[in-house]
Amino acid sequence: MENIYQTRIARLREMMARSRWDAVIIGGSDPHSSEYPADRWKQVRWLSGFTGEAGDLVITADHAGLWTDTRYFIQALAQLDGTGVELHKTRVPEQVLIPEWLATQAFPGRNTVHIAVDGLCQQVSGIEGLRAAFGEDTEVRIVSVPDLLDDLWEDRPAIPATAVYEVPEEVVGESRERKLARLRGFLAAQACDAALLSALDEIAWLLNVRASDIAYNPMAISYLLVDREGARWFVRKNARQEVPDLPDVDVLPYDELPVCLAEGPGRLFVDPDTLNYHIYNLLDPDSLICGTSPVGLWKAVKNPVEIEGMREAHLEDGLAMEQFLWWLEQALEAGEPVTEWDAACKLGALRAAIPGYRGDSFETISAYGPGAALPHYITPRENAPLLQPRGLYLCDSGGQYLFGTTDITRTVPLGPCTQQEMEDYTLVLKGHIGLAMAVFPAGTAGCQLDALARGPLWRTKRSFGHGTGHGVGFFLGVHEGPQDIRQNFNRQPLLPGMICSDEPGIYREGLHGVRHENLILCRDAGENEFGRWREFETLTLCHFDTSAVLKELLSADEVRWLNAYNERVFRTLAPRLPAEVALWLRDKTEAI
Repeated sequence: MENIYQTRIARLREMMARSRWDAVIIGGSDPHSSEYPADRWKQVRWLSGFTGEAGDLVITADHAGLWTDTRYFIQALAQLDGTGVELHKTRVPEQVLIPEWLATQAFPGRNTVHIAVDGLCQQVSGIEGLRAAFGEDTEVRIVSVPDLLDDLWEDRPAIPATAVYEVPEEVVGESRERKLARLRGFLAAQACDAALLSALDEIAWLLNVRASDIAYNPMAISYLLVDREGARWFVRKNARQEVPDLPDVDVLPYDELPVCLAEGPGRLFVDPDTLNYHIYNLLDPDSLICGTSPVGLWKAVKNPVEIEGMREAHLEDGLAMEQFLWWLEQALEAGEPVTEWDAACKLGALRAAIPGYRGDSFETISAYGPGAALPHYITPRENAPLLQPRGLYLCDSGGQYLFGTTDITRTVPLGPCTQQEMEDYTLVLKGHIGLAMAVFPAGTAGCQLDALARGPLWRTKRSFGHGTGHGVGFFLGVHEGPQDIRQNFNRQPLLPGMICSDEPGIYREGLHGVRHENLILCRDAGENEFGRWREFETLTLCHFDTSAVLKELLSADEVRWLNAYNERVFRTLAPRLPAEVALWLRDKTEAI
């Protein structure tokens, strides 16, 4: 018996046959290359049932495949069961990505291949890679069909339009006028007349505006066209509240961008890694200058006001976290039934009481035992597993505040743990500390530091598949670039003012998962005859439970770091915690 996803794929294949398409690619993003799209653009979920944030579908006449990375393998296998969709693994040594698979597996010996895409949800760079994979012997005809699934997806959500509001200069540390002037200086250096920005976090940062068009991401779905004299912002207005009046910025309807582009903005700078293929096709290729948008790097290097705001956010967030962990321990000791969902709700309520709170920064991962073995576990609202007074509970969560963004993971021993659980717990913590203590030359990239966190696990033939660290925005996306800390080569150096996560982990399917995560700020560490140096400041304030630590696996330096960190947490937070929580925290942060 067919399930709903088999039926939907069958209807898509009927469309393909009528249109004579050899393949359809359904991307997992939106017209702005967002990591987390609004519901309207969750096309992969609608067609296949896969709910992970990273995944692309390819449908041919006889094959349906989902391409996703190591974070989602277990989840994908479970969710694709019975759909007829096959999992294709990425970020593994044997990976075959979509362009190569289409070129070598699907249509051997064909002179012409017709591939349909929703051009609104495909990056320009992705289309270029697709064409390059086939080589010169095969003509690849890309058929761009904006909103390709509209005729099949009858109740498809509309494009959201939430209220837009400004963030004051005293909060973000730099005026909109100055930021736009920086971009115009870049245009002059590039001999360009205008720049088209489509990445939502870049637009929000540049204009000092926020909205709620995408869950957990305080951004407005929009495009921004900046020239030497002015700026035009193409955004959907909320029916109940107008977009605020922004001096020197003309606010226009979202759908009017093609009309303005047809007028010819002159030599136009675009970023092919964020610009969608449909808009790209509306532009004169002879007047385009393609390159990496400078706004992403400007945004990633936090100014002093933003850094202080992030410190404040982590102080407030740490108070909520410690009260949550105290509550959790008291509830379990009293024998109260607490589910994964109950725990997530309690933590959310504590954060919501913080002045300046604007929502969570992502969906809380509240996972006990086997659930924690899924790096991006989705906590069920109904029939969620009960927490037991033994083993490991993992909670990955964060908050969005007017003055910053947080992201923290704590793996919590709920009672007696097995030897394997304690080894995994300690080795992941050892890796976390190794990265946190790093001192490195200026110009070092995150990929050059990644092994510091993996080394303790590798030495015991253990590993994890996700990245060690990602950039974090200031009251923006909890994930941002251009920096990261992972095995994949990325030449971007870590610069003073950049904030990254430090989150090694280990996952044993069907048993448990461990992840320890703090946010760390890259800062200057001085200069000597060997050059300039960098180091990290840990921003997150929440103790690491030492009850599951095997001290013999830690070096003396690592023990000193752990004890000093826990003592700092206590001294910083205790004065503002309820007396009973402060007393409990004193016990939790005693030196080992």
